[in-house]
Amino acid sequence: MPSRPDTIDYLALFLNDVPLMDVRAPVEFSKGSFPGAVNAPLMNDEERHRVGICYKEKGQDEAIELGHQLVSGDIKAQRLEAWRRFAAEHPEGYLFCFRGGLRSRLTQQWIREAGIDYPLVAGGYKAMRRFLIDSLESLIESSRFVILSGRTGTGKTRVLQQLPNPVDLEGLANHRGSSFGRQVTPQPSQIDFENRLSVAMLKAHHHVGGPVYLEDESRLVGRCALPESLRDRMAAAPLIVIDQPIEERIRIIREDYVDQMSADYTARDGEEAGWLNFRDYLLSALDRIRKRLGGERHNRLRQMMEEALDIQLRSGDVKAHHEWIRSLLEHYYDPMYDYQLDQKQGRIVVQGGPETIREWARG
Repeated sequence: MPSRPDTIDYLALFLNDVPLMDVRAPVEFSKGSFPGAVNAPLMNDEERHRVGICYKEKGQDEAIELGHQLVSGDIKAQRLEAWRRFAAEHPEGYLFCFRGGLRSRLTQQWIREAGIDYPLVAGGYKAMRRFLIDSLESLIESSRFVILSGRTGTGKTRVLQQLPNPVDLEGLANHRGSSFGRQVTPQPSQIDFENRLSVAMLKAHHHVGGPVYLEDESRLVGRCALPESLRDRMAAAPLIVIDQPIEERIRIIREDYVDQMSADYTARDGEEAGWLNFRDYLLSALDRIRKRLGGERHNRLRQMMEEALDIQLRSGDVKAHHEWIRSLLEHYYDPMYDYQLDQKQGRIVVQGGPETIREWARG
């Protein structure tokens, strides 16, 4: 099989979800990488730290020599096996380090000595990150946006995913965007979120085209911050507003925040620990908005929530959660949303149920 050349076609990498092997140290990977990239480091954090000090004090040649000493024998064999396995599982992939320099070329050389030609991304992480930053700013400036809004519990994310060209900000941030919005798995780093957003925008532009549909979000989705330029464009974009009856909204919220979250915690932590962690998740989410609710209302809602949790634990019946959900919607979320929507009346182009929204988007 002929060897493939190294690449600088960053656009093709991201549009086609090409597998990427990140040979940077774990600490670098944790701060930010790319969607689908796998960390298979040349050096671990401690080894990288020691080589870096050596480089500063004694120069490149000494640092390279130290690196060879640290990554040798069984350690080298283990890392080489991880690289070979990745190459075998992803023959269409590429490897990269920070700048496409010494670490990626050494990895490439060792893999080649083991009988596998595997290409690298020229310019490495730094060049790909720069490409995504520049692409995102360009796409934010040039794209047409339509913003999907609606009261809490109207199923905005579900409807968004049925529209022609959606970019799911909450999905990219792994957070539902409210006090109750955290997921069982952690959010991405800010850099990872920005990289995911840029790739999603590139796909929306190159694969689909037309207006990009976004859910109405505040500046922060959990701890992930939207680019200021995107917030400015969203604030001026047309609004489509989804309406749902209160009973349907209560059901959707219970499904998302009670049924699904309790199942997710149980799947992750087991029955006993999963239940305790789910219970803590719900009560902590309510406690985070205590000041905005006021002490008396918060205490009343907390009591309702605790009673519903007790019933759920004893019998598996989740309908007792409807009481606190209804109260929280009617007395907290709805007044807040209605006030915000009043400020945006001139931007609304359509308002109605999910089918009305879908029909309008299909044009």
